[in-house]
Amino acid sequence: MPGTMQVTPAAVPAVDILRLAAPKANAIDLAFLDALERMVDQFEAGPAQAGVLTGTGRFFSVGLALPALHGLPRAEMRAFITRFGEVTERLFNCPKPVVAAVNGHAIAGGCVLALQADTRLMAEGETNIGLNEAQLGIGLPSVVLEPLRLALPPASLLPVGCEGRLFRPAEARVMGLVDAVVPAADLEARALARAAELAAVPSAAFAQIKLGVRRTAREAIRARAADETERWLDTWYTAEAQRRLGDAVAKLRR
Repeated sequence: MPGTMQVTPAAVPAVDILRLAAPKANAIDLAFLDALERMVDQFEAGPAQAGVLTGTGRFFSVGLALPALHGLPRAEMRAFITRFGEVTERLFNCPKPVVAAVNGHAIAGGCVLALQADTRLMAEGETNIGLNEAQLGIGLPSVVLEPLRLALPPASLLPVGCEGRLFRPAEARVMGLVDAVVPAADLEARALARAAELAAVPSAAFAQIKLGVRRTAREAIRARAADETERWLDTWYTAEAQRRLGDAVAKLRR
């Protein structure tokens, strides 16, 4: 259940683990977003100076809970994607260092969550990461576009964003979606060690620089959010997207 998502102190001093543990492969619905926001609030208010964001089992997060969202009227879908933006921004604007330990599949919204972190490590294996929204016929709102633009080299924006390709860990490293690929058995330890390195930087200096680097992206998200949300909704409700989303939902339900 979403309530099992929690912050736990790590064995490494000054580091917390923010563990995603929600039903159906950490699919993102309103309950997931509420639990994630509570985790970030607890982490920020607590004594730890850095955090590791990770999933459970074979999944970091498979993205939006499409069966619950497909078929919603536009007003309800607008409310959901607005809430998604609020919570992902909350993570993006966290002044403390956050390391994403991508333990398994990180698809669409799951990849978005990883992109909010300061650095990303991914486990070796037959897992995928990427933003496959374009393959479903839907676009990307500004709350996704700006962190993507900040994290990736320009040459990667076409295959990752516009083509919506999914990548195995080694390919993801080349694209810039992740910063390192490590053996699955070592992932959490390596992520904790990296978080401890970042925690050693004086916190006030780290926060000022981090938020300064992200300032342009934050301002762009807020300035364009309403317009880009409507543009995104336009893509969601095209006949082509509805057909593809329906096909995806049917596969998930089988």
